[in-house]
Amino acid sequence: MNIQERPLECVAFMLIRGDRVLLERRSPMKRLAPNALAIPGGHMEPGEDREEAVRRELGEELGVTPDSISYVCTLLHRAEEFRKLHYFAVHEWQGEPSPHEADALEWVPIQDVSTFDLDVDRVAASEYVRVYRP
Repeated sequence: MNIQERPLECVAFMLIRGDRVLLERRSPMKRLAPNALAIPGGHMEPGEDREEAVRRELGEELGVTPDSISYVCTLLHRAEEFRKLHYFAVHEWQGEPSPHEADALEWVPIQDVSTFDLDVDRVAASEYVRVYRP
């Protein structure tokens, strides 16, 4: 990694219902992680703070509005570009999640990290369990 390279700022959100988390099945046509079962998220816009980005992306990706947002962790991830992923948990929201940008949505047990296709998502889910489910 070039020391001057700045990571692309992104947010990711775990909608939590009981002991399950909502994952998206990415389109096989996506350039990055095609067909992966992953925690949904997106890029932050210039001048946008993390919470604003989570609220905007939740609307764009899933069609829901969060009632509250809880910070989980920040992880670095090397994909096609170097990314800094800020993970958040959402326990209550308005609306019913629907796949606006993914092929499908699946509720999976949060502790079953083997279900997650991306290593970075497995780490974030494990961190959520460590912090919020002692």
